[in-house]
Amino acid sequence: MNIQQHPDEPATDSGGGLVRLRLRVQYDGAGLHGWARQPGQRTVQGDLEEGLSRVLRVPVALTVAGRTDAGVHATGQVAHCDVPRPVWEAQRERLVRRLRGVLPPDIAVTAVEEAPADFDARFGALARHYVYRLTDAPEGPPPLRRADTVGWPRRLDADAMAVAAALLLGEHDFAAFCRRREGASTVRALLALDVRREGPLITVSASADAFCHSMVRSLVGGLTVVGEGRRPVNWPAALLARAERAGEVPVAPAAGLTLVRVDYPPDDMLAARARLTRARREIRPA
Repeated sequence: MNIQQHPDEPATDSGGGLVRLRLRVQYDGAGLHGWARQPGQRTVQGDLEEGLSRVLRVPVALTVAGRTDAGVHATGQVAHCDVPRPVWEAQRERLVRRLRGVLPPDIAVTAVEEAPADFDARFGALARHYVYRLTDAPEGPPPLRRADTVGWPRRLDADAMAVAAALLLGEHDFAAFCRRREGASTVRALLALDVRREGPLITVSASADAFCHSMVRSLVGGLTVVGEGRRPVNWPAALLARAERAGEVPVAPAAGLTLVRVDYPPDDMLAARARLTRARREIRPA
């Protein structure tokens, strides 16, 4: 059965037509080359689409809230796909359990539910929330947290990092902290960037309407430069005047980063949100 529906268009549900499914996904990114399918590489999208197609016995194409990089983890990833309604009805009560039997142990689908036709995991999102974990303990991260916590080789001043983080909040062009993609805007609304220390553990919590490529890891990298005392607290914010990537900003290791939550508007506002996001992400000629 060939499904021609584009994954970013509303599902067509007329009797036995298509139904849009919303998936909640978790994964340990250590052995994965990111979300997006790549030839010859294990990716979340590749393994998940293969597992869904195997269980549902129809081709499945996923659209995701955030295309995480290689090595990045997720406890609150969201994706959607469209499948024929009879297929969904036949598997509704057992799909999560059946996926557990075919997916590798580092990927899990924790819930599948029918979504409104206008639900769009990517363009409908209001905000993405990430947490970055690092420790400056001399012995490194605890053995049971070594997969999601980065050991930092030097002592960090978390208070200075918090001051620097607060200066980055708001809507700005974050080109200095992004790897630019052709045709994509680097303007983002950074809603929160909180730095907290608990003993040797430092967590950086970042929330935005969306993040461009490598933005969270670059923000963390810039904050660590401040935390080590190599730059003043206003240095990261001063880089917002740049129109291109700042080479002096390090990209923090992927292992410390986890996507923890994605927020969406009420069902009756999904279509409007998706239209607004698409318009804002376009780069218009000057």
